[in-house]
Amino acid sequence: MDQLLAMRQFVSVVDTGSFSAAAKLLDVGQPAVSKAIAALEDHLGVKLLVRTTRSHSLTHAGARFYERARRVLDEVDEAERAARDESTALTGRLRISAPPVYASSQIIPRLAEFTDAHPKLSIDFVLDDRLINLVEEGVDVGIRAGEMKDSSLVARRIDTSHRLVVGSPAYIQKHGEPRKPADLAGFRVITYTGFQGPTQWSFRRGKKTSTVLLNSGIRVSAAEALRAAIMAGLGYGVVSSRMMEAELASGQVRQVLKGWTLPPTGVWAIYPAGRRPPAKATAFVDWVAGFGDRQTGGPSGRR
Repeated sequence: MDQLLAMRQFVSVVDTGSFSAAAKLLDVGQPAVSKAIAALEDHLGVKLLVRTTRSHSLTHAGARFYERARRVLDEVDEAERAARDESTALTGRLRISAPPVYASSQIIPRLAEFTDAHPKLSIDFVLDDRLINLVEEGVDVGIRAGEMKDSSLVARRIDTSHRLVVGSPAYIQKHGEPRKPADLAGFRVITYTGFQGPTQWSFRRGKKTSTVLLNSGIRVSAAEALRAAIMAGLGYGVVSSRMMEAELASGQVRQVLKGWTLPPTGVWAIYPAGRRPPAKATAFVDWVAGFGDRQTGGPSGRR
């Protein structure tokens, strides 16, 4: 058994989600991939994958082996590039997880700049508001907004987004506009259930603080639904400035309570703990942080 080859086939199955997709990626037959992984499991004396007729999942041992195998393969790829003096040429596949709204509004419209600079690199986006397991999903780098509470993750702050209270012009014309935070209790409010805890917003104006606890009129579990509900005139909502930049600029939504500020939201690039990020992942994060710096007017922080 070629152990390094078997490791690459195993990692490809996990990354692509299927034996057939891995075989296509590696340009080999699917039976060869299945045989290689079976031989690898025999060699290790543990099951790495639980197979069903339509899918597979990692065992606990498989998840641990995957993380270390990815690290080994990344090092091998880096060594090969260094030997060929191709350290600046990014190749292979880069798998990125990100919130759908942030990716569609901030990353994808600018992505041609990055792909033009690295034409041999293919990119997979895993777009989901939920906090996915990077290892289980085979993700090289994740983009997350909000507080970083998981100390096991390697994180870098790449952007800062201000939080605003906004509503559609139609809703404001029909129902009126709050003049102070406490007035929001008299309006329908749309809240995003991705935020933990009660719907409590703490506003600040100068040295004055106003904390408002609201009963949500509408609750949604996806940021895109929050955005759509506000634009449909269903009520006021708190959004990040990045989420609705275009709509604010065009007048499709309007900010209210302009004299009051809410705590800003950090945007983070995260990597699986214990694994050296591959060059393609760090290059992508540097690129995203670059346009984040230009928008916020300051350097991205690190955590």
